[in-house]
Amino acid sequence: MARYRGPRLKVVRRLGRLPGLTRKIAQNKNSGVRRRPSEFAVRLLEKQRLRYHYGLTEKQLINYITQARRSKGPTGNALFSLLEARLDNTIFRLGMAPTIRAARQLVSHGHILVNEKRVNKPSSHCKPGDSISVRDNSLSKELVNRYLSMSKPATQRKDTRNVGIPPNLSFRKSDLTGQIQGVTRRGWLGLRVSDLYIIEYYSRRGRKS
Repeated sequence: MARYRGPRLKVVRRLGRLPGLTRKIAQNKNSGVRRRPSEFAVRLLEKQRLRYHYGLTEKQLINYITQARRSKGPTGNALFSLLEARLDNTIFRLGMAPTIRAARQLVSHGHILVNEKRVNKPSSHCKPGDSISVRDNSLSKELVNRYLSMSKPATQRKDTRNVGIPPNLSFRKSDLTGQIQGVTRRGWLGLRVSDLYIIEYYSRRGRKS
C-alpha cells in the first residue's frame, strides 16, 4: 500500500487528531448513533492512526513491527522507539517542520544535515549524540525559519496536548541546530495510540495468512 497523498482533513475526521499528518483539527459533524465497532475494526483504526501519523506505507510498518518483535523488551516500546528515531520524525519533534510530512520534504530535498553530512533519506535512524542542522544556504535556512515562525505558543493553541520539544531533544534557534540527548520515552510521544491493539492486529492477520 502506497503512502497516502489525498485530503488530510478527511483522514483526521475519520481517525482523529494526527499531528504528524496535519496541524488541522477536524470537527466531527456526524451526530447520529453509531454502531459499536468490532474488535477487528478497533485494531484496524489504531493501526491506521499510527501509519498516517508517521507517514508510513503498509510495508514499512510491517518491517518496523518485525524489527520490534526481534528486540529485547516489550514489542510496543521497541516499535515506538524505532519510529521516533526516524529522521523525519526527529525534525518534526524538534519543531523544524510543522508536520512529519513537511519534515520528509526537507530531508528529501537535501536541506538537512546529520553530523555535518547531508542526508536525503527520511527513514534514516537517529541515535543519541547525533546533531541535526540545516544546510548552510539561504534557501534552506529561509524555509526552516518560516516553519519555525508558524509555531504558536502553547497558550495560543486550541489543543495543548504534547506541545513542545521532548526532554531527550534540544534545539538552538540561533544556528538552527538540534541535538539528540537520549532515547524517547513512551510518555513523550506526540500521539495517543494503543500499541497493544496494533501488535494484536498484525498477529491475528499473520495467523490468517
